[in-house]
This record gives sequence, C-alpha cells and structure tokens, in this order.
Amino acid sequence: MTDMQDTAVKEASPEPGSRIAGISMDSPGRFINRELSWLAFNSRVLEEALNRNHPLLERLRFLSISGSNLDEFYMVRVAGLHGQVKAGVEAVSPDGMTPLQQLVAVNRQAEILIRKQVETWTQLIRELRAEGIAVLDTEEITAQDHEWLEGYFLESLFPLLTPLAIDPAHPFPFIPNLGFSMVLRLERQGDGAVLNMLIPLPRQTRRFVRLPGDEIRYISIENIITLF
Repeated sequence: MTDMQDTAVKEASPEPGSRIAGISMDSPGRFINRELSWLAFNSRVLEEALNRNHPLLERLRFLSISGSNLDEFYMVRVAGLHGQVKAGVEAVSPDGMTPLQQLVAVNRQAEILIRKQVETWTQLIRELRAEGIAVLDTEEITAQDHEWLEGYFLESLFPLLTPLAIDPAHPFPFIPNLGFSMVLRLERQGDGAVLNMLIPLPRQTRRFVRLPGDEIRYISIENIITLF
C-alpha cells in the first residue's frame, strides 16, 4: 500500500464515537433492518414489471416473482418474528428494534408493496388487452361464453368445492399454506339471517381458464365460481 493509499484508508476509517452524516458510530442508526431491507429489494423486483424495456410477458413474470417472493418472506422471516413475539423475546436487533417493532414495521411496508402489486397488475392487464390478450370480468361474458363456462364449472370445478361455514358452532376452518380461498357473506332468503362462509379454491385446477375461440381470452376460476 502506498503512503497515499494508507492516508486515504485512515481518513475513511472513523474513530470510535465519531459521527458520519450526523450518525454516531455507536448508534443503531448505522444499520438498516434486515427485514425492511428485503422488502425494499422486492420492491425493486416489482419495479421491473413496469420497465418497458422488457417484453410485456416478461414484465408479468416479474410481478409473479414479486408475489412468490413475498409469500416466502412471510413463511420464513415473518414467521420467525411471530415466533419471537409469541415467546416474549424483547432482544433488540442491531438496528435497535424489538421483534414486535419489526413486525409492525414489516406489515406496514408490506401493505404498501401489496398495493403496488395490485396497481401493477391492473396496468399490465390493460396493456395485455391492447396486445390481444384479455383477462375478462364477469360482466364481459357473452351468452355463448356463459353456456360453455357452466359446463366447465359443473364438470371441473363444482365437484372439487367444499364450502365451510364460519360461525360459533364451527371452529375456524383450516387454511393450508399458500392456500387460496373465497370468503363470502351470504344472506338467507327465508329470514335474512347472515352466514359467513369460506370456499377453498382447488389447487389442482388452473387459476385462469382460456375461453374457446380464436381470440385469446381468459377468466379466473374465482369469477367462474361467482357466476354459478
């Protein structure tokens, strides 16, 4: 190392207790929380879904990756925080946060991320439609589509559905890891009594079903179930 390099290293290495940019070298403010840093990383993954330099379907893939990343994050890291809170752990992380404080901060940032994911999906389906790939809502279904979808529902979906009541007489139903369910609030026609219900959607079916015809049109299975 030359004398000039040695001088540069000494100048860049602060003494204990000194301050850089207003942060004391013995302050937790020197560190970025690991979990919040990961969420910031996944936000950058999501940003690639809005990058028009990528092909449109590749942008859709980035949105999907962001979603699966968030699932894994909650299964592993957030589950760990929940375990620490449940065990009464109050040890402070290097950045100065307890497990409970981290959990609150993570949920707040994740809510922002999920909102951005929904907004990105809304934008991408508009762009997909402009390119001839349509994801339909129930209002867009024609009479001919309705007839075909009813047959698909009765043959491929209805036999797999098990509605589960949610009321004081039943324990809250088990929701499998990464499970996808519809939650319904029903009103009985006879006396107007309200019933809450959960319908787990079958994993062995496609999430999006392509409608017959030359056009590229899809509808989600939750919309098919809603129709029938």
